[in-house]
Amino acid sequence: MTPAITVGVDGSPESLAAVDWAADEAALRGAPLRLVHAWLWQPLDVPLVQDPEEQAKSARGILREAETRAADRHPDLHRTSEVVSDTAVAALLREAERAETLVLGSRGHGALLGFLLGSYGQQVIATASCPVISVRVPRNETLPDSGDVLVGQQGSAEDSAEVLDFAFRAAGARGAAVRAVRAWSLPSVFAYSPGSLRLADEAGGLVQYEEKALREALAPWRDRFPDVPVIEHVELGSGGQVLLAAAPGAQLLVVGRRTRHSPVGTRIGSVAHAVLHHAPCPVAVVPHA
Repeated sequence: MTPAITVGVDGSPESLAAVDWAADEAALRGAPLRLVHAWLWQPLDVPLVQDPEEQAKSARGILREAETRAADRHPDLHRTSEVVSDTAVAALLREAERAETLVLGSRGHGALLGFLLGSYGQQVIATASCPVISVRVPRNETLPDSGDVLVGQQGSAEDSAEVLDFAFRAAGARGAAVRAVRAWSLPSVFAYSPGSLRLADEAGGLVQYEEKALREALAPWRDRFPDVPVIEHVELGSGGQVLLAAAPGAQLLVVGRRTRHSPVGTRIGSVAHAVLHHAPCPVAVVPHA
């Protein structure tokens, strides 16, 4: 069975925007849609009496609203829904293990309903085994459905293979172009070895070296997706700054996240952190080795 596009819902405008995006994505890819609301009864540290039955009723109502919204948008879309009895992060990470992609709104309501709130979303993005899409409500209340698929390419061709694969598949499904961005910075005396500087000299300079690295990373995906137009962009600057400058007009921004754990735990990385907080379009964070 085709893995589902799974979306977490909490009743917020952001999560309803995520439902819209996930339903559209499932229709584009011919995939089923799964809607999940995580709810686990436990007393909250607030001076109010909490009625578990009323909270359970609210949880079911949130899911019904999301189901209706998805059905109105794509009546023929195969979909399932479930109120999951677990904490937010645990429920979403378990869903990620079997999903094609996991879609979240960028904000939520709080401790009871809000598994999309701040640190919860970041924990899921940093740990999920599948790509995670972060969707926010744009200022004009509609999600972009045209424009390029913008992707950040870093490191070698092998380093960025999963990220580019996701971007090209997304662009192919939409009939869009891929705008591939590679940011670079001037080397310090400690960052570049004599060998790497020699390679840069052989390529004709640092700019030409970075352009060559981007071309080589894109080559196999151009062959695999010959109908997807590709725009290459190499610019001096930090990855986050360069991608954010290119983001206006994009319908999706794709970045990578290393799956290796650091000494202080799993992190999403500075580039993903920057675009998740500031990009105007949906952001896909793709895990890679």
